[in-house]
Amino acid sequence: MLKYIIKKIILMIPVLVGMTIVVFLLLHLAPGNPVDLIAGPRATPETIKSIEMRLGLDKPLIVQYFKFLENLARGDFGISILQRRPVMEIIKEALPVTVELGIASLLVSFILAVPLGIMAAVYRNTWKDYISMSGALVAMSVPAFWLGLIAIYVFAYKLRWFPVSGYGTWRHLVLPLLAITLTEIAVTARMVRSSMLEVIKQDYIRTARSKGLEEKSIIMGHALKNAMIPVVTMFGLKIGWIVGGATIIEIVFARPGLGRMMVNAIYARDYPVVQGAMIVLTAAIIIGNLIADILYVVVDPRIKY
Repeated sequence: MLKYIIKKIILMIPVLVGMTIVVFLLLHLAPGNPVDLIAGPRATPETIKSIEMRLGLDKPLIVQYFKFLENLARGDFGISILQRRPVMEIIKEALPVTVELGIASLLVSFILAVPLGIMAAVYRNTWKDYISMSGALVAMSVPAFWLGLIAIYVFAYKLRWFPVSGYGTWRHLVLPLLAITLTEIAVTARMVRSSMLEVIKQDYIRTARSKGLEEKSIIMGHALKNAMIPVVTMFGLKIGWIVGGATIIEIVFARPGLGRMMVNAIYARDYPVVQGAMIVLTAAIIIGNLIADILYVVVDPRIKY
């Protein structure tokens, strides 16, 4: 198992390096310049040149990139161009807000979706299956930002049960969680149902039934474990999604999370902040994939061979 994990980690290093190259080039080659925002429309060429030298933007891109890698190797994400604060400090403030919503969404979606998918598969072609999967289809069709706006209007403006926006208490979490989780429950439930239906048709399930085992034991002890591989894949992807997937919801509910911070930094061409946020996002995706790979071996030990 240890060799398997080390091999996966080594293979992920080029992914992280490649991401830094892509993000760095896209940011610096895109139209717009943070110097223009800092200097203002009436700045003289001398002022602009002075700001570029102070920020290190006067050097060739290749020199800027290797300087960025050098700082990154020391754990230094640089200084925000606009806020003049360490990027790591800004990320530390925003990341817990995003992680709180992401983890809550991940747990709620899987706790509700897996039993729903199992029920739909076990009672396929019955009213339970039709109602649950029809509801899932409707939920998948509803955009998260639209559901968030409806939730704000109904539960915050009309009923005044929850705050409209902000962060700090469990009441601030309810409406964003509702908006972001509904679709995830639907997608995961449909995947669990599809995977369970494939497994239920296998010969070893019929053999277990012919031996007189209880249906609950067959479903939970034999079918579910073998049907979990696609679900584990989705679980690993969603771990990475925790960091970057809630951007729209954070904007709708004015949550000071990493996604909202990254969007604001992109508009302002705050290169160090965007680069730092993208590194955190990529690291989260890599860690999510690594956890999924480890769970593959736990679910099916044949994979490590």
